[in-house]
Amino acid sequence: MAQDNRIYVTGHINPHADSVAAAIGYAAYKREQGLDAVPCVLGKLNKESRYLLDRFGFETPMLLKTAQARLDEVDLASPCSIKPDSTIFEAVHLMEKEKREGFAVVDEENRVIGWISKSDLAKVALSDTSNSDDMLKKTSTEYIAKTIDGKILYDDDQRHINGIVNILTMSDKEDLEDYEVTDMIVITGANKKSVKTLIEKGAGMLIIIRGKELDDSILKLAAERHCSILLSGHGAMNTSRFLYFAPPVSMVMSQKPMKFYVNELAEEAGKKMGRTEFRAFPVVDENERLVGYVMRHHILNYKDKQLILVDHNEFSQSVKAIEKARVLEVIDHHRVTDFSTSKPVSFRNEIVGSTCTIIATIFRENLVPIEANLAGLMLGGLLSDTMNLQTPTTTRRDRETANILAALAGLDLDQFSEELFSVTEDEGGSLDDLMSKDIRFEEVSGIRLMITKINVPQVEPYRDRAEVFQHALDALTKSKNADLGILTITSALENKSILFSSGEKADWLQEAYPDAKGETHSVQEGVVSRKMQILPKLTEVIDKYA
Repeated sequence: MAQDNRIYVTGHINPHADSVAAAIGYAAYKREQGLDAVPCVLGKLNKESRYLLDRFGFETPMLLKTAQARLDEVDLASPCSIKPDSTIFEAVHLMEKEKREGFAVVDEENRVIGWISKSDLAKVALSDTSNSDDMLKKTSTEYIAKTIDGKILYDDDQRHINGIVNILTMSDKEDLEDYEVTDMIVITGANKKSVKTLIEKGAGMLIIIRGKELDDSILKLAAERHCSILLSGHGAMNTSRFLYFAPPVSMVMSQKPMKFYVNELAEEAGKKMGRTEFRAFPVVDENERLVGYVMRHHILNYKDKQLILVDHNEFSQSVKAIEKARVLEVIDHHRVTDFSTSKPVSFRNEIVGSTCTIIATIFRENLVPIEANLAGLMLGGLLSDTMNLQTPTTTRRDRETANILAALAGLDLDQFSEELFSVTEDEGGSLDDLMSKDIRFEEVSGIRLMITKINVPQVEPYRDRAEVFQHALDALTKSKNADLGILTITSALENKSILFSSGEKADWLQEAYPDAKGETHSVQEGVVSRKMQILPKLTEVIDKYA
C-alpha cells in the first residue's frame, strides 16, 4: 500500500454549493498541473449541492473525517500470510522467502485468526524434543510425508503413535530386540528383516530412508498391526530434523494477536505499538480481512495529510485535527481570522462574492480550459453564494465570471438561476432537520446569536405556516443555548426574506427589521444575506442594549 501523497481539497464544515463546487473545481485544476488532488466534503450535502452534482454528472466528493493519517493511508507492508493447516516447515520457508519476523495466520476468508513469529518457530527448533511429542502425535501422516519430501507406502486410520521419535538403522534382528519402539515414530533403514521386526514390536510409524517400494508381505503386516510406513526423501539426520516441523501452524500460533483496523489513526496505533515489544502488527478491514502490516518504522515515517482549504480559512470551520495536517494553500473570500501554520502557505483571499469566482479566475489566468460540466457546476456555486448575484458582497467580477461560466456551460443564465433556486430543502424530512442544515453562530457583546437559514423559491407561502416555524425555532434556540435565535426564510429569485426570532432577546429583531403596521413576519425586500445584511443590523441593536 503506497504512502498517501494525495492532496485533499476541502471546503468548510457546512458543505453548501459554493464550497463543494470550489473544492471540485480546484482539485480538477491541480490535477491538470500533474498533482493527485482529491475533492472532499466535511459533512452531509444539502439538496442544492446534490442537485448540482447530479445535473452536471459529478460524484459526491469523499467524506474527509479527520486531517490525521489513517492506517490505510500509510505505506504498509504487503499482506503475506499463511493458513492454519500449513505446516510449520512451510511457515519457516515462507518467513525466509519474505524476510519477515512474523505474519498473520488467516482462514479461508482471509480473516486474521492468529500470528506466527520467529520466536514461535525457535521454540520448536530449540526446545527439548519431548515438548514436540504431543504435536507429532496429532499430526497427520500426510503432513509428515510432505515435510520430509516423502511418500506414503501405507497409512492406517487406526494409527497409534505417541509422538516420540527414535532412529534405529541397524539391520540385525538381535540388535533391535533390546529397543522399546511401541507407538513410536521410528526412522530406519530399508532392511526387510529390520522393518518386519519393528512392526512386530509395535512401532506406530516407520520412516524408511534410502528405501524403495516394499513387498506385499511387509505391507500386509503393517495393516495387521496398524503401522503407517513412509519413504523419506532425506537421510536420517535431516529426516529427524525436519520431522519436528511437520505439525500444522495452528498448533504453535499465537491466538488473538494484537491488530489494527484500516480506519484507525496512525498516531493512535503508534502509541499502542509503543507499549509492546513487537515490531509488526496485522492491519485488517472492517470485515477482519488482512490488508497488510504496520511496523514501527511505518509509523515513524508516515507523512501528515496535505490539505488545500477553499471557501474558508478558520480552523474552527475546517476538518477535525487540521492542526495535524500540512496546509499547502488557502483560497477564500471571507475574513481572515484564526489562521496559523508552522510552514509557509500560499494564501489567496479576494473581495468577491464567491470562491468559485476565484477558482474560475485561476483557470483563466493559467490558460487552463474549463470543461462544460465543471463550468456549470461552478456557476451553480457562484449563484448560490451570491444569492443570484444579489448579496451586498457581489462584485462586478462575480457577474462577469457568471456570464463566462454560463457561456462555457451552454446555459441561459436567467433560466438556470430559476431552476437552481427552485430547488428547496423543504421537501420530506422533519422540520427540525430542515432548520438544522445551515446554522451560523456568532458571539456579539456576550450574546450568543444563532441564525439559521432556509432557501425557498417563494417566501409568501411560508407566512401561512408561521406558527409551525415559530414553534420549531423556539425549540431549536433552546436546544442550542442561544440568547437570540433567528430564522430567515429567503428567496433568491424574489430577492426577499421573512424573519422569525426566539429567545430572551427575541424583541431585538423587531428593532433591526420591524414588521409593517398590522403585520407579523413581514416580507423584507432586498434582504438575502445573513453575513452582510442581517448580522450587521442585529449587531447594532445588540451593542446598543448589551
